[in-house]
Amino acid sequence: MKRNKNNTKKKDVNTRRRIGPDQPFDFEEIASNTGPEYARYMNRDGLACTPYEEVKKNIPGYYLSENKCVWMRAGVINFRLCDYDYDCYHCSFDQAMTNALKDKAALKRKEKALRWMKHVQSKYRIASTPCIHFLSGLVTSPEECSGNYMCHDCNVHGILDKEKRETVHKPGYKNVSGYKMVQDYYYHFGHSWVNLEKFRRVRIGIDDFISKVLGPADEINLPPAGTLIKRGDIGCILTRNNKKAPIQSPVSGTVYSVNDKLKKNPELANDDPFHEGWLYLLDPENLEPELAGLYSGRESFQWMEKESQNLHHLMGPRYEQLAATGGETIDDIIGHIPEMDWDRLVRTFLHMVENR
Repeated sequence: MKRNKNNTKKKDVNTRRRIGPDQPFDFEEIASNTGPEYARYMNRDGLACTPYEEVKKNIPGYYLSENKCVWMRAGVINFRLCDYDYDCYHCSFDQAMTNALKDKAALKRKEKALRWMKHVQSKYRIASTPCIHFLSGLVTSPEECSGNYMCHDCNVHGILDKEKRETVHKPGYKNVSGYKMVQDYYYHFGHSWVNLEKFRRVRIGIDDFISKVLGPADEINLPPAGTLIKRGDIGCILTRNNKKAPIQSPVSGTVYSVNDKLKKNPELANDDPFHEGWLYLLDPENLEPELAGLYSGRESFQWMEKESQNLHHLMGPRYEQLAATGGETIDDIIGHIPEMDWDRLVRTFLHMVENR
């Protein structure tokens, strides 16, 4: 009796069929679980009497299209079937759709760039156009620039340029009146800097002076990639405590890319303004002549010394108590002296005013 019981168990296992090498199949079990509409396409020996693709398509209540175009599956188009066995690389329709979407993306980028320029042009204007040599303390130069900063055509600049070319540029920081300066960078009188990069691109940022004066920003608005910026246009807007500080672009060009890190960590522009806190990359359009209108070498140091003196005058005697030892200027000056006028600082050092 015991032996007969074992034989019965073995027979029960062997009666189970397989629909595939790894899938046990029992006709009655399939029929009870899925209904006769599915099982009727299977023979009792486990073999399908109809191709599996046809079985899926004929399950009552369902229609599974196996050749929907990927653009239809994505919901971009209403209806299209694939004619290339999903070889999208050689599909002319896929290429046309890809090109069409690229064109739309380009239009959106262009619209964003135009909105940026319209916004900043309507909200801000240049407060003054000082001669860069006057700001650096060369009193023989005119106080205001009358040539739209076309310094390469300026007689005054031509006389002073010889001295500038004799200056040797060495990489590294230099401490000027308590503010760091990178010796081989170019500087705009609105306290932005320019560094020449590969592929004739330029990297733009704010200098250590303005980062210490205004302190860490809560937000930095940057122009979208593709924006055409002229020298003197707004290149970015720093916001702190709902107060705005527009920064002029030191050179003209098209925005190639922006520093996305500043979106999450705008304080980088304050902590490391010359490296991690850079603002944007430009493809310049008139670089060599416009570089002549920027500070470099010895004159950039003279300009920074003069700007430091102007700041001390605005700060008053309290600066003596706040200045750190070792020649380093305190960080976040306006944060330590909240009674200082933000708009006056923007007008004096950034040469910008907000339209009221």
